[in-house]
Amino acid sequence: MKQLVHRTVPATIGVALLGAILIWGGQSLRTSHASGSSVPNPSAAITMPAAPATNGFADVAKTVTPAVVNITTVTVEKVLDGRSTPDELRERMEEFFDGPGNPFGPRGFRGPQGPAEPRGHRGGGQGSGVIVSSDGYVLTNNHVIDGAREVTVTLPDKREFKGKIIGADPKTDLAVVKIDGQNLPTVAWGDASRLQVGEYVLAVGNPFGLNSTVTLGIVSALGRGRMGITQYEDFIQTDAAINPGNSGGALVNTKGELVGINTAIFSQTGGYQGVGFAVPTSMSKPIYESLVKSGKVVRGYLGIGIQDLNQDLAKSFGIKETKGALVSDVKDESPADQGGLKQGDIITAYQGSAVEDAVALQRLVTKTVVGTKVPVKVIRDGHEKDLMVTIGEQPETTKTAKTETGETDYAFAGVAVQDLDRDTAKELGLKGNGQGVVVTKVEPDSGAEKAGLMPGDVIREINRQPVKSVKDFEKVSSAVKKGENVLILINRRGAALFLSAKV
Repeated sequence: MKQLVHRTVPATIGVALLGAILIWGGQSLRTSHASGSSVPNPSAAITMPAAPATNGFADVAKTVTPAVVNITTVTVEKVLDGRSTPDELRERMEEFFDGPGNPFGPRGFRGPQGPAEPRGHRGGGQGSGVIVSSDGYVLTNNHVIDGAREVTVTLPDKREFKGKIIGADPKTDLAVVKIDGQNLPTVAWGDASRLQVGEYVLAVGNPFGLNSTVTLGIVSALGRGRMGITQYEDFIQTDAAINPGNSGGALVNTKGELVGINTAIFSQTGGYQGVGFAVPTSMSKPIYESLVKSGKVVRGYLGIGIQDLNQDLAKSFGIKETKGALVSDVKDESPADQGGLKQGDIITAYQGSAVEDAVALQRLVTKTVVGTKVPVKVIRDGHEKDLMVTIGEQPETTKTAKTETGETDYAFAGVAVQDLDRDTAKELGLKGNGQGVVVTKVEPDSGAEKAGLMPGDVIREINRQPVKSVKDFEKVSSAVKKGENVLILINRRGAALFLSAKV
């Protein structure tokens, strides 16, 4: 059964009432038409990988479509019969009865004998994939094959293969499937880093199960992130028509080279509205190679919590610009700790590349080969400092700091705190007794709420002064003068975070 998977669009990207849709299937056929009427003669500027193009986009499509496959999956879920059925399975159980809540149906009465044994419920989905090696390695999206018990790969020439999942990376929504074949058609790797906004691209896939569909558009934007689709985001945005079923398909340039894996769309209807996203090959190729080699993805790791700077935070740290990544936490014994990074440092350059914000630093670090010694430039206490850090391997589970900012007339108006005891520290996931005071109450519309404080936050510092008790809190907060910016360091659910407020 084909499905749509919806993701909510964060308000931070400024788009209202839209859903990010992972495009691996669809329940109904929706018609669409390409926007625009005519384009300047593109064929003169198009070249094929081996020879000049003679028939424009048709030659590109002819080269690419044989290697873009249809992927269908079968999943088996355990479904319980009887009165112990969980609420989340209620709709599925109603197929056994005449109607909701009716204990009689084609299978008879379910008495008080207790729950029956679990039974198998078969479901599945459909998406696309790209053959990138002649011996049968197929690159696709993780959400296309996630939870699959069976994977079937069908080529445009109708050949059908049983697929084996080699590995998957949910953090970028990529996966690799292997089929047993030789001399298979492939799509050549392209260099997504050379893409420019405005250049032509083609999307190839199987929308709504319509195999070998080719659509044309342009690169609408590059480096899209902060959308909540995946953990690591560096999307190519395109207006080439992408619909449910295109997930895992190819985004190619005018040379017929693979530059992206089509992954998601923004839509109010569930269908194409001109905003699609593809994982660029600059991200997908290293992940593909890592999955094929080891079945997992090895990423670089610093061991820090980071957040963006805003104007208030920049002022609090004595700098003029908001560029850079603010270090909100440094994990003990991590590469960052061993390399001399400290909480409150502002990272402005990494391995010679300027760091614009926290996301940019994250991309740079995760792409770094483990064991590499990397020069890092920071601003500490208003002065530039050069450090050398040896990159480690990212653990299985990591936490990412979130940015929260706010302004207020009085930083601590409407906030109540208490000392942090051992039991409270344990509940909040802090080691030992922890350190700081716990925010127990925040009045609605108060200065504390506007500053971003929430019940359960642990205040660790105010204006870089340690706060270990309510007594410290009262002493430090009372010393803040009217008109000052207050820099507050908190711990929220185990992650350190800086907030800034005006008094």
